[in-house]
Amino acid sequence: MLFSIVIPVYNRPEETEELLQSLSNLEFDQEFEVVIVEDGSVNKSDKVVEKYAGLLNIAYYFKENTGPGDSRNFGMRKAKGDYFILFDSDCIIPRNYLSELVKAFQMNYVDCYGGPDKALDSFTDIQKAINFSMTSFLTTGGIRGGSEKINKFQPRSFNMGISRKAFEASGGFGNIHPGEDPDLSIRLWNLGFQTRLFPQVYVYHKRRIDWEKFTHQVKKFGKARPILNSWYPEHNKWSYFFPTFFILGLYSSLLLLIFAEDFLMKLYCCYFFVLMIVASAQNKSLKVGFLAVIATWKQFHGYGMGFLQSFIRINVLKQQPESAFPELFFKK
Repeated sequence: MLFSIVIPVYNRPEETEELLQSLSNLEFDQEFEVVIVEDGSVNKSDKVVEKYAGLLNIAYYFKENTGPGDSRNFGMRKAKGDYFILFDSDCIIPRNYLSELVKAFQMNYVDCYGGPDKALDSFTDIQKAINFSMTSFLTTGGIRGGSEKINKFQPRSFNMGISRKAFEASGGFGNIHPGEDPDLSIRLWNLGFQTRLFPQVYVYHKRRIDWEKFTHQVKKFGKARPILNSWYPEHNKWSYFFPTFFILGLYSSLLLLIFAEDFLMKLYCCYFFVLMIVASAQNKSLKVGFLAVIATWKQFHGYGMGFLQSFIRINVLKQQPESAFPELFFKK
């Protein structure tokens, strides 16, 4: 057996069913297994897994709640494959995913890879808007991707693969969340392993969150980055500071209006207008374009303010990450 697909699940049986349905439709003529790790859920996915027992080589495990990173580690320890593929439960997998992955390996094998995400036409307008803000070259999605070389990519765990050899050498994910995926990537680099972006190995990432949850999520992303920068200063980049500068600049432009200085505000208005046009064209919907402006604002503001708060506590006040932000660390 070559591939083991490992999926942590937490109170998401409906998502699990959609994901398993897509996996059952994969066009792949080699054997693979699916490992579902129920992370202490109350609303379990065991009945859903039973439905696909005859369609997939599938294993189901229930454990106490210790977070997605530890659940992925648990699943990889239970898995039988030589290479582990990690998906989040809110992903839908294209039919050609594994065949494209094999092609990518034949050209550039690496012990850890990451793939991008896209939106399906069936996604809601808000989901499409959030997907745009998280992936576009006009937002931090583009900054994140553009600031990393394809052969020096920090894979994201919603669509990621790691060899058994690399997993055993690194010990897998740590207990920080979010931030467990770049933490693992950097530790792999330090161990001599390579990572790579495979652009053609994508998933449809549904991101079933509302505006409030999205803001909370990106703020946690922002909080995690200065912690990672403090752990691995050699991998710190100026682009990580950009959302904070963007938000501070926007607030400064509002203050300048008091003194009848509107040049900076005009620049921001032009940026959001271009963003709306591009998002509208990409999604063939003016409504999605408008919602993409909201999503981008929430993304920049949540991440930027979370980053600033964490930077002050970690870099200026020299607080320990676990005590400064206990909500970012799962206890094992």
